[in-house]
Amino acid sequence: MRTMPSGCTIVTVIFVVLYLFALALLLIGTFGLFGQEKDPLSGVFLVPLGLPWNQFLGGFSDRWLPWLAAGAPLVNAAILITLCRIFKRAGGV
Repeated sequence: MRTMPSGCTIVTVIFVVLYLFALALLLIGTFGLFGQEKDPLSGVFLVPLGLPWNQFLGGFSDRWLPWLAAGAPLVNAAILITLCRIFKRAGGV
């Protein structure tokens, strides 16, 4: 018998899908893929997904900022995955 995924798992999957979609928009807009014009604001959708971690990037070199900002949502995804595993072990959500 197959069980339904928990609410925690659903939220995590939705977050990861949104992150991948925002990352794809960044790549398309930055490099002008698929005939799109280059857009300097193509990474704007990554900002809310990476909060609060992207607020702490001010001390890094300008060379690393785009890479760190694009990777900031991974911290939130890791936190969500860890919390889901903890809740699953505890018999919760």
